[in-house]
Amino acid sequence: MKALILVGGYGTRLRPLTLSRPKPLVEFCNKPMLLHQVEALAEVGVKEVILAVSYRAEMLEKELRAQEERLGIKITMSHEKEPLGTAGPLALARDILKEDNEPFFVLNSDISCEFPFRQLIEFHRSHGKEGTIVVTKVEEPSKYGVVVYNSTDGKIERFVEKPPVFVSNKINAGLYMFSAGILDRIKLTPTSIEKEVFPHMATDGQLYAMELPGFWMDVGQPKDFLIGMCLYLTSVRQTHPERLYSGPGVVGNVLVDPTAKIGQNCRIGPNVVIGPGVTVEDGACIKRSTILRDTSIKSHSWIHSSIVGWKCQIGQWVRMENVSVLGEDVTVKDELYINGGRILPHKSIGASVSDPQIIM
Repeated sequence: MKALILVGGYGTRLRPLTLSRPKPLVEFCNKPMLLHQVEALAEVGVKEVILAVSYRAEMLEKELRAQEERLGIKITMSHEKEPLGTAGPLALARDILKEDNEPFFVLNSDISCEFPFRQLIEFHRSHGKEGTIVVTKVEEPSKYGVVVYNSTDGKIERFVEKPPVFVSNKINAGLYMFSAGILDRIKLTPTSIEKEVFPHMATDGQLYAMELPGFWMDVGQPKDFLIGMCLYLTSVRQTHPERLYSGPGVVGNVLVDPTAKIGQNCRIGPNVVIGPGVTVEDGACIKRSTILRDTSIKSHSWIHSSIVGWKCQIGQWVRMENVSVLGEDVTVKDELYINGGRILPHKSIGASVSDPQIIM
């Protein structure tokens, strides 16, 4: 079996982190976003993963080549000369996807969930049509394009964009399984699969919906990255509690790389991820935040609802909150307050940021 992952975007919503590395390689819960998906695909027997790339492909290729042998899969790069939308990349990779005439997976690269690939294979084979979309339930369907389908067999009837009145609370979760026949519908031009391909498939009775068990989040922007982190940690608590960290001052679900060092009298959690090589000094408090590799947090700092990039230096008695995001190698001097700041890489901050803003 094969899978195609759409990794072509510039990751602008997750800046300043994506100024240092492509979004699929930004660590989400101590593992590159893309690797969560590739490992889950390998687990169900996928032997070739095609990455539809247009931006910083070398970095992606280098990182994933290292995983090929470990996971026993082949990684193929499919380079877009121009952005091809969400359907064009399937046409670009048509020859590879059609090789064995087997159904294949297609995924958006910035979603986090429990990846029900085994159920998806069974459901797709059971209806025998061209496509299956995984759908997930949302609280406010009026903010999304929703999927209307027959709840008995999953057959999709239509799509409604941001419905003002309730028609469905299920949205496209960005996980698909397709039979090779779909490739005959797509031309090698910039095309939206959601707007230009799916409606025709639904009209032809060739598209089905499978409801996603468990959590789901598009983690492509900081606010949602942190929500997704909380959901992921809750899921780990239910499925692999042994992977969570426990120790003095730890509250709730916390993931800590074994190489990180945490000082005395700290309060860590709930909902915290601490990456490799991170140092947290005595008396620091970290809640609902991700701290990326090789960062140092000095004593008595207080970090809440923030993402701290790689190799940052956070001074003593710093207070950081309100979805602040630090790029790589940022220094925050002692006793400063950062409120919703987005700070670009390699900056040294010597004054408080009291209102949410971008610091260039």
